[in-house]
Amino acid sequence: MNDAYGPDSDWCLMVVMMVMMIPLLQRSHRRKRTKSIEDDEEGHLVYHNGDMLRARYEIIGTLGEGAFGKVVECLDHSKVALKIIKNIERYREAALSEVDVLERINSLDEEKTFACVRMLDWFDHHGHICIVFELLGLSTYDFLKENGFMPFSLNQIRCMADQIFRAVQFLHRNKLTHTDLKPENILFVDSNYDMKYNFKMKRDERTLKRLDVKVVDFGNATYDHEHHTSVVSTRHYRAPEVILELGWNQACDVWSLGCILIEFYLGLTLFQTHDSKEHLAMMERVLGPIPAHLLQKARKRRYVHHDKLDWDEHSSAGRYVRKHCKPLKQYMSSKTPEHELLFDLLQKMMEYDSSKRITLEQAIGHPFFNPIRKERNQ
Repeated sequence: MNDAYGPDSDWCLMVVMMVMMIPLLQRSHRRKRTKSIEDDEEGHLVYHNGDMLRARYEIIGTLGEGAFGKVVECLDHSKVALKIIKNIERYREAALSEVDVLERINSLDEEKTFACVRMLDWFDHHGHICIVFELLGLSTYDFLKENGFMPFSLNQIRCMADQIFRAVQFLHRNKLTHTDLKPENILFVDSNYDMKYNFKMKRDERTLKRLDVKVVDFGNATYDHEHHTSVVSTRHYRAPEVILELGWNQACDVWSLGCILIEFYLGLTLFQTHDSKEHLAMMERVLGPIPAHLLQKARKRRYVHHDKLDWDEHSSAGRYVRKHCKPLKQYMSSKTPEHELLFDLLQKMMEYDSSKRITLEQAIGHPFFNPIRKERNQ
């Protein structure tokens, strides 16, 4: 499911929820409703442009839809994104947990230094938690998709990564792990672009006017002291320690960010699979063998045979992995020092052993970001 609070996204949404049997919504003065509103067969709220929530938020369109519901664009002096939660206890609890996280991180960053989405308001509408956010642009995934999956440039990646790393490091410093970092959950503040012809690719290319981004979807954010569920993260960005059930911590966010950066670089997802053992085999193809000491501790014993990944390279699945994956450095489109630095950083972010994986504080200090540091010091 793609998650966004942006106006142009195809799927745009994280945990936005359906509304069940919501009482009569007020209508704007342009339209009047004469009968009470019911949900559709899937449990989504039946609404129309012009409906009012809380006698304040005027619905002007749908931003996106996901398994759990919808995000609508509303007018409240200015445009906002409003997330409507199902009137079901487990979703209410998850939403209230997200509100708690958002209130905390927003209050700790009153100067708006870090690139985390701002919650503007929240309220309980007859059992439905509604969360109001600033309205952002397309997700980085949707921009890639609408641009024909053309990769971002190295300078664009550096600029976006600097903002994202600092935002997630801010979470880590405050004892939070995001747990669901992916391109769908990184949104451009403004996704307006210029269209230019790319002579090398022989096609039109969208060039963003601004590279400001924000991290969204704190519905699965977990405090250090809270219970850590065994499985976190969306499949393609899931760290090996999560798959092997070795236990996880903030380092799993670093792995996810490494996967995101190489996706920005390639325009395509690195680990395109829906099977855990195949996922681990892809990791080995790209990053080399998983250390025996990690496999020995793995709770998922069916993935392991004689302290090695139980994988047949000569099977049809094995041939698929060999065809679709290659060693990390072979993905480099150039051997220039800048590209070498990016791949050195990626190697450190995608270290199998989470205890040896680079921290975000260390990553921000990596030489790949030297041009940004020089610019700031001028």
